[in-house]
Amino acid sequence: MFSLKKKSAPILGIDISATAIKLLELSRSGSKYRVESYAVEALPPNSVSEKTINDIELVGEAVARAVKKAGTKTKNAAVSVAGSSVITKVISMPSGLSDDEMESQIQVEADQYIPFPLEEVAMDFEVIGDSGEGADRVDVLLAASRSENVDNVVAAIELGGLTAKVVDIEAFAIENTIDMIAQDSLTGTSTEAIGVADVGSAITTFSVMENLKTIYSREESFGGSQLTEEIQRRYGLSFEEAGLAKRQGGLPDNYEPEVLEPFKENMSSQIGRALQFFYASSQISELDHLMLAGGCASIPGVAELIESKLGVHTMVANPFANMAVASKIPAQSLTNDAPAMMIACGLALRGDG
Repeated sequence: MFSLKKKSAPILGIDISATAIKLLELSRSGSKYRVESYAVEALPPNSVSEKTINDIELVGEAVARAVKKAGTKTKNAAVSVAGSSVITKVISMPSGLSDDEMESQIQVEADQYIPFPLEEVAMDFEVIGDSGEGADRVDVLLAASRSENVDNVVAAIELGGLTAKVVDIEAFAIENTIDMIAQDSLTGTSTEAIGVADVGSAITTFSVMENLKTIYSREESFGGSQLTEEIQRRYGLSFEEAGLAKRQGGLPDNYEPEVLEPFKENMSSQIGRALQFFYASSQISELDHLMLAGGCASIPGVAELIESKLGVHTMVANPFANMAVASKIPAQSLTNDAPAMMIACGLALRGDG
């Protein structure tokens, strides 16, 4: 079950990362959005690793806690699977086919595009525009993943008391959010080439969008857990205590110069390396903007450091900068979590018919 097409009616964006469930609910009035509910709920260690759910029950329980914490009554959800587990391909099809006719034809032809047995695959498609192959053809985006990748996410959501109405791909969810941020915050500047460095707990995903469509993506084994592990080692704390101290402060005076600053330098080097890989494989020689996402983007001063090292206009992604916020939501917490809510936001936007 994939569902790339637009849905309407309120929907919860649920991002299942390696360390937390991130929940977001948006409403829309005219062109303005409002955050109606949100929650971040920590996951038990190792219940998710490398973007794969290892323990459906533990993840489902965390989803239920996130729903309770957010105080939402909405039961329909949009979730995503990692791009690394999905095959996407643009294919040309005759125009004028109904969805059912197109689906039948794709089923017949799919084995030439998908290297798995079709009975083990979940797939969906969306018409994305006219084809260069002629006036009677359209380009169709086909997305496919092994059924178990999709089934595990859906099962965890359902255990948490929700119904998965949309199963998207992480990269498309981020595209949704970047599109909105570009319209809100980058008006009057070029948005032809935007880089996104999403620094998670264990994996950094560096992607580039040309005219707001992803043209490049690369994953590196680098993330915030390396900072947590260094705090743990340096100060003799448990991993959980180190993670708490990283977020809440209270570490000794030598933490910033001896632990945090070297991590920021390393983060800058990792992103710089990813950028050089991109330049080496692309016709694009310069980014217009670089957006930092993920939990590590909230580290004070890291955007300024990266901008000075790489010479690219760098900003911390905040999808909520121009949104109204419901009174029950702690605004400072939302601001702190904003860079880590990019996927959840892109999923929540899927409810905007």
